[in-house]
Amino acid sequence: MSPTVAATSGSAAELLLRRLEAAAAGGEGGICSLEAAAALGLDHQVLVGAVKSLQSLGEVIDAEQRTSKKWELTSEGKEIVEEGSHEVRVFNSIPSEGLAQSDLMKLPSGKVGFSKAMSNKWIRVDKSSEDGPWVFRAVESVQDSVREKLLLVQEGEADNIEEKDKNELKKRKLLTEVTIKTYWIKKGSAFSTTIAKQETDLTPEMIASGSWRNMNFKAYNFEALGIMPESGHLHPLMKVRSQFRQIFLEMGFTEMPTNNFIESSFWNFDALFQPQQHPARDQHDTFFLKDPAEATEFPMDYLKRVKRVHSQGGYGSQGYKYDWKLEEARKNLLRTHTTATSARMLYQLAQQEKFTPAKYFSIDRVFRNETLDATHLAEFHQIEGVVTDYGLTLGDLMGILKEFFNKLGITQLRFKPAYNPYTEPSMEVFSYHQGLKKWVEVGNSGVFRPELLLPMGLPDGVSVLGWGLSLERPTMIKFGINNIRELVGHKVNLRMVYDSPICRLDA
Repeated sequence: MSPTVAATSGSAAELLLRRLEAAAAGGEGGICSLEAAAALGLDHQVLVGAVKSLQSLGEVIDAEQRTSKKWELTSEGKEIVEEGSHEVRVFNSIPSEGLAQSDLMKLPSGKVGFSKAMSNKWIRVDKSSEDGPWVFRAVESVQDSVREKLLLVQEGEADNIEEKDKNELKKRKLLTEVTIKTYWIKKGSAFSTTIAKQETDLTPEMIASGSWRNMNFKAYNFEALGIMPESGHLHPLMKVRSQFRQIFLEMGFTEMPTNNFIESSFWNFDALFQPQQHPARDQHDTFFLKDPAEATEFPMDYLKRVKRVHSQGGYGSQGYKYDWKLEEARKNLLRTHTTATSARMLYQLAQQEKFTPAKYFSIDRVFRNETLDATHLAEFHQIEGVVTDYGLTLGDLMGILKEFFNKLGITQLRFKPAYNPYTEPSMEVFSYHQGLKKWVEVGNSGVFRPELLLPMGLPDGVSVLGWGLSLERPTMIKFGINNIRELVGHKVNLRMVYDSPICRLDA
């Protein structure tokens, strides 16, 4: 039975088969796909598609891919073939009495042509004129060898040009060397010009009737990838989070455990040297829990030192001079910042027998009792970095911040003095926003106060640098979102999520 192909009469595959049969009848061993496409009036890529279709049928044809290189004219090269080289056009534009160089440079070929004509010593420049330099012809006539060489290439005689001349023309972007992939096509052992449809499915009816015995089936390609299965998708917020996390890991930071959304006021405020009468501790700024309303377990020695530095001072500080209450410190709340986790990690670090420098980071949710609007939510993400070592300074903090933001693609930074209860000095970080044409705040930073560090038990002389920013703001900028409620919540556009698939890793 004749091999088959899914094509209609007069298709590229049929034309190719007929051409191949005619060539074989004429004693030719095969045909070139490029020459066949030209003879049949087809685009070469269309013919290549026909070759691949015929190859899928088995032994209908034998096709060997061949690669060759060919020189072709660029658009500028074609222009020179039509109008002459730049240097010849410059030479012909100069009258016998000369031409001001300023006027010559205004010509379309002026700059390139002037340089080449001077190099060929076809023209000379007289700088003695009061009106500026003048250009005169230095020879009677010139030969346009550049155009002659390009004409040879256009006529398919590039082999008659020396290699150095070709490279010179290529350097001038008048020639380009292209790689041409063609097929040398011959008859296969099952060659036929018969064209019909090939079956792809074996149906119950074919089996019942036995008609499958007289049918040709398309061969299975067991190496085909098939249809990609549905995969998971990353929310844009999580996608940007993974990018931030990767930056921290590249900089040698260790991720802090941040799975405790419920925190005591002690770790959230008191351990950070934030006084109990601070406005941030009011109910209109913080979510306090009713059940369990209070925490019961604390490192008591540390708690006593924190109480003393708040109420009486110490470690070089006069404190806040108020009656510090344990009942206030025991109140449970939804953490208002991940710095509470940083405080726990620094306390654990201080309990080691020997201090070791450390770099920590965290990216997780925090909660604040804020009015919802286009830029504020009651629940959002905080990105935080902490570095601790002996002798760290504000200059070190600025250097780390520049490196961190450089990895984000933010290179223009400014630092502005600010106030934070638990850092001194403190700085707000600003970046120049090209779209808004103004400086916008991108983070907050500072050096942790000794009133915070020394009660923990960290050695004298150890400094802690910290900085933080939100995750939502850079995500909104990256995805062009103006209302934060379009990023999280019931107004999220699910198409935005589907367009951010998790990558598929090949085995």
